[in-house]
Amino acid sequence: MTQGRTRIVSICGSLRAGSVNAAVLAAAARLAGPDVEMSPYCGLDALPHFNPDRDHDAPPPGVRDLREDLARADAILFSTPEYAGSLPGSFKNLLDWTIGASSLYRRPVGWINPSAHGGARDAFHALRLVLDKAGANVVEAACADVPVGRDALDADGEIRNEALLRKISAVTSALARAAT
Repeated sequence: MTQGRTRIVSICGSLRAGSVNAAVLAAAARLAGPDVEMSPYCGLDALPHFNPDRDHDAPPPGVRDLREDLARADAILFSTPEYAGSLPGSFKNLLDWTIGASSLYRRPVGWINPSAHGGARDAFHALRLVLDKAGANVVEAACADVPVGRDALDADGEIRNEALLRKISAVTSALARAAT
């Protein structure tokens, strides 16, 4: 905990401008209570391709930054789209860099699947497999399908629908409770 606050790092698996996944994580940050600090990880597009030969005492700077950010986290919240029936390559690359460093080991994790029409189930199945292999503590109450259609975003790209916001808030609250 940071100064009595639970620190949750949020990781968006989409690099797309105007991503619904990013909007969901931004809503989670706005809704976080005063005892929760939401910190978005913003280096996904700068990570080098995973190569075990480069995973040593002095990893590439972007990898070092990722690992340091996760080491300071009390919990991690993910939101990702599904590409070609699985995790986006850049997001899977991020996860690969976390495995050997024990960045996720025993850390409480959750996710929000914002795919409208019940999609992205294969991506979240794949995410669960990776998190299990990493030894993460998957908090079931902090893993939810919260379908967010593009029409749920306002002109500023924010979610304003109260029912959706309540569901997002419930995930964040469950993850924060598991981290304390």
